[in-house]
Amino acid sequence: MPNSNYIKIFTGNFITVQRIVSDLEKTNIRPVVKDQSESARLAGFGPSIPGQQELYVHKDELDKAVEIVETITSEFQD
Repeated sequence: MPNSNYIKIFTGNFITVQRIVSDLEKTNIRPVVKDQSESARLAGFGPSIPGQQELYVHKDELDKAVEIVETITSEFQD
């Protein structure tokens, strides 16, 4: 998403991304999920990294979104 008001805040597997999306939506942040492997599949190409998704938020919501991502990802590290 070059030259946009959206910033990538996370790249990871489907399950983690869905957990983050759920928590972001609870705080009225509407993220954009980009799935390169699905886009490649639909275009007839093989996926580069299957199952990896990118999560973007509007730059005005960045601070709160990063806080949520850090909280969730720290749970997986414990």
